[in-house]
Amino acid sequence: MDLLVYLNALTGLFVIIDPIGAAIIFHSLVPAGEVRHRRVMAIKSMLITTVLLIVFGNYGEVFLSKLGISIEALRISGGLLLFYTAFNMITQDLEYKVTTEKKDISVFPMSIPLTAGPGSLTLAILMFSDAETTAADVSIILAILSITLLTLVLMLLSGFVKVLIGRTGDEILRRFLGVILAALAIQFVYDGVVQLVAAA
Repeated sequence: MDLLVYLNALTGLFVIIDPIGAAIIFHSLVPAGEVRHRRVMAIKSMLITTVLLIVFGNYGEVFLSKLGISIEALRISGGLLLFYTAFNMITQDLEYKVTTEKKDISVFPMSIPLTAGPGSLTLAILMFSDAETTAADVSIILAILSITLLTLVLMLLSGFVKVLIGRTGDEILRRFLGVILAALAIQFVYDGVVQLVAAA
């Protein structure tokens, strides 16, 4: 395992998936008294997220190349998309609507677009495209598993997370992570432009 690749992937995924924020949103979407339903929804949503990130990360570049889209173009467009996501994280207020309705939220909105949305899927493709060794690929997969496992645990403990961090704490954390994500997005755009210029 490549520790540096693992830590870089872990940081990027943590910033864009935001396990704490996801847990708080999950808490508001599932009825508090439905313990078994909450457990099933948490496990199912994280399984879907894990599969999407690993499969799309590994084969997304091949699929895009069939469409004539280069990794440099993806890097620039992905960077712009991540920057848009970061901008929204910093400037927009989230609305938490507590529900009493028991429904399947594992695919929408928990997996898509919250934890396996355009931003995290793009990030997965970019990370796997940068991996030059098997150890790097394994490190990225382990980082994905680590983040989804952390998110799962926080979802299962979402009641405690909400009490512990509160609305104000989540707002502060989300905006701080938004600033980091914006910097990561600009780096992606910069790398894509440099590679396009070098290939010209």
